[in-house]
Amino acid sequence: QVQLVESGGGVVQAGGSLRLSCVASGRTFSTYTVSWFRQAPGKEREFVAGFNGITGRTIVDDSVKGRFTGSRDNAKNTVYLQMNSLKPEDTAVYYCTARMGGVIASRTTEYAYWGQGTQVTVSS
Repeated sequence: QVQLVESGGGVVQAGGSLRLSCVASGRTFSTYTVSWFRQAPGKEREFVAGFNGITGRTIVDDSVKGRFTGSRDNAKNTVYLQMNSLKPEDTAVYYCTARMGGVIASRTTEYAYWGQGTQVTVSS
């Protein structure tokens, strides 16, 4: 079992930055792939970025590439999502999620563990 707790959301003006954190419980954190998804009102949950815990491989969705980056610190059981040059269309609830193994999947059904989400609101 893995429990995930996100933090770092808030309200920011367009062009601003936020850093989200996801802290995971469990002693085998490095064996899990951890990803970020987001869900805007009235829209489906969508993949943002994912991080392989063993190889360090990172995938960032094209919609945020060049603005969002991420990292993970296995010693702290934490994954970060640095969001720069934020736009109003980035407004959403951001979820941290984890799955066993090294595949960075982009479908929500591939993930077994989810955090409660953190709200990010970007004002114009």
